[in-house]
Amino acid sequence: MRSPSPSGARAVSSSIAVPRILLLFSVLALTVIGCVMIYSASIAEAVEAASLAEADSPVNVDASALSYLTDQLVFVVLGVIAAALLWKVIPLRVWQGPFLWVIWGLAVVLLILTAAIGTEDLGAQRWVNLGPVSLQPSEFAKIAFALMAARIFHDYREGSLSALAMVAQAFVLIGIPVLFLFVSQSDLGTTVIIAVGILAVMWMGEAPLKLIGGICVLGLIFVIAATAFTGYRSDRMLFLNPWNDGEEGLGKGFQLIHSYYAFSQGGLFGVGLGNSSEKYYLPEAETDFIFAIIGEELGMVGALVVVALFVLLLYAGMRVADSASDGFGGMVAGSCTLMLVFQAFLNIGCVVGLLPTTGKPLPFVSSGGSSLIATFIMVGLILAVSQDAGRPSIYERRRADLRVVRAAGPAPSGWDGGFDRRR
Repeated sequence: MRSPSPSGARAVSSSIAVPRILLLFSVLALTVIGCVMIYSASIAEAVEAASLAEADSPVNVDASALSYLTDQLVFVVLGVIAAALLWKVIPLRVWQGPFLWVIWGLAVVLLILTAAIGTEDLGAQRWVNLGPVSLQPSEFAKIAFALMAARIFHDYREGSLSALAMVAQAFVLIGIPVLFLFVSQSDLGTTVIIAVGILAVMWMGEAPLKLIGGICVLGLIFVIAATAFTGYRSDRMLFLNPWNDGEEGLGKGFQLIHSYYAFSQGGLFGVGLGNSSEKYYLPEAETDFIFAIIGEELGMVGALVVVALFVLLLYAGMRVADSASDGFGGMVAGSCTLMLVFQAFLNIGCVVGLLPTTGKPLPFVSSGGSSLIATFIMVGLILAVSQDAGRPSIYERRRADLRVVRAAGPAPSGWDGGFDRRR
């Protein structure tokens, strides 16, 4: 039996080590920045709680602010454990087997439960309480749908599915659940992120560019229609001029205007960690608009560092995807990477006024349990692909299993020695 070349395996392992280190560094740096900024931004919530507290039950501002950080650290630990399990314990091939159906089914059930018995917050019914735990199932559903899309397209490329069967499975297993999520939760932001993940699967799977372009055009038409014909979404177009909100900037433009104030006060180097004044006025300062607080306290330099870390994550994740040992791994890593980075720049675009607000958190940085754990799960999947990249592909393993038969005696009549099975 012929074994794969050790030098080739070492070369692949060495080539994947650098992007893996860069990925881990960017994730660690963003997480640390997030924890620090959550503690700083949550002071505003603690002060508000203290001002509303009754005299006989005063609120300790420092302890209240620290509770936000403590909760975030718990979610970080849970996320890191999930990522480590996916990276080191659960083989990537598991996601091509029956276990994927369990994950997909669980995601769909949670979406149905959210629509049936979910709790409403900030005008949207996107959370479900399971005992003491409150989950936002859409954060985990987008991962399940991306994995299912990668499996379907991989099976099509391998010849296990016809084109018609691929389209039918994609419509039933992805299209219908995503449409249900959009209708039941009115969550255009998550719907667009899932669409980006599926397009990434198609791109990494080398689907025709005309097909990808056509889907992008249809998606853009859908987003425009969903925005124009829904009152509260069309109101978000005030990002073009938030001062013209009919209430002199005190209505629907209030949040974005104070985000502008935060960046303008931050200048180049910021007002200093913990010294933000806009966090006392800016709604969702520790979640959706935490990037504005970064811009105020750490300045343009700090904000650009965060942007650079996401660009680094994009580079590292796509390097991992390109180094994958098979098409499925490449599609999974590419999809997870692009969903993470797209969501990051979607959030940043909303905070700086380039895009209408969507309510999507900044990955690794914003406060929130479901989002943070789901984000680490995607990192774990990317790392699992990098772990698998140093191994021979299925085709290399098949070639290694070929046995070379050599003649023990004189060559048969007519044998000219010009054919070597080992080639």
